Amino acid sequence: LCLGLSLGAACGPPCAGLPTLRLDPKVSRSVLPLSAVFIGMVTSNNLCLKHVGVAFYNVGRSLTTVFNVLLSYLLLKQTTSLYALLACGVIIGGFWLGVDQEGAEGTLSWTGIFFGILASLCVSLNAIYTKKVLPVVDGSIWRLTFYNNINACVLFFPLMVLLGEFRTLYHFDKLGSPSFWGMMTLGGVFGFAIGYVTGLQIKFTSPLTHNVSGTAKACAQTVLAVIYFEETKSFLWWTSNLMVLGGSFAYTWVKGLEMRKVQEDPNVKSSERNDTGV
Repeated sequence: LCLGLSLGAACGPPCAGLPTLRLDPKVSRSVLPLSAVFIGMVTSNNLCLKHVGVAFYNVGRSLTTVFNVLLSYLLLKQTTSLYALLACGVIIGGFWLGVDQEGAEGTLSWTGIFFGILASLCVSLNAIYTKKVLPVVDGSIWRLTFYNNINACVLFFPLMVLLGEFRTLYHFDKLGSPSFWGMMTLGGVFGFAIGYVTGLQIKFTSPLTHNVSGTAKACAQTVLAVIYFEETKSFLWWTSNLMVLGGSFAYTWVKGLEMRKVQEDPNVKSSERNDTGV
């Protein structure tokens, strides 16, 4: 898709703004840390979905905001305000309540929970590394998507060998199914679009803003999943989802107020201004 759109750049509008893509090993190495995190995110997301329902998926990987706080402290030595920590406490409470309710319904998978937590960590790291790596590709989301996916294809190959996936593929009975490949192609197009839009959002705003839209997406996804699969959920199950969503919105609101205060206060040190804006 990246190469096809790049070839269209020579055709004029509407593709005139797309850069010509060529593989630069030096740039590819610089993007490699992001690609490693990207692989972890894709793999853990899929494994989480394999073991939990789509409706619970939001709660299962709801700790992204909490990991943002932890990583900011561990990697950047940034402290977090009390109100933001309280919002994280609400998210964690919603997560545990959701786990409890899934257990009460007999649909709890600790394997799915583990991969959900791992996915939350990788999503947080992905947003941070995307912001960090963008200058390497001159701020071009097309180039970042191109290099990231090239690296991911290369990195996935030894993982597939190590985990015996080629043997699984050899015995897979749908390799010749047009409907299977049709769904895989459609999923690839959606994945490409999500990656591009995510990169654009992080480029022009921040990882924090990306979390806001992610929370809204999770809300819509949960409701649609319950309707589509005709599931009946308990009051406490919905309460856990509301706690996760409410805590995420509260955290974003608190951080937004803090960032606005820093921008409006001329006496704030530049280091504090940068820390709050990350």
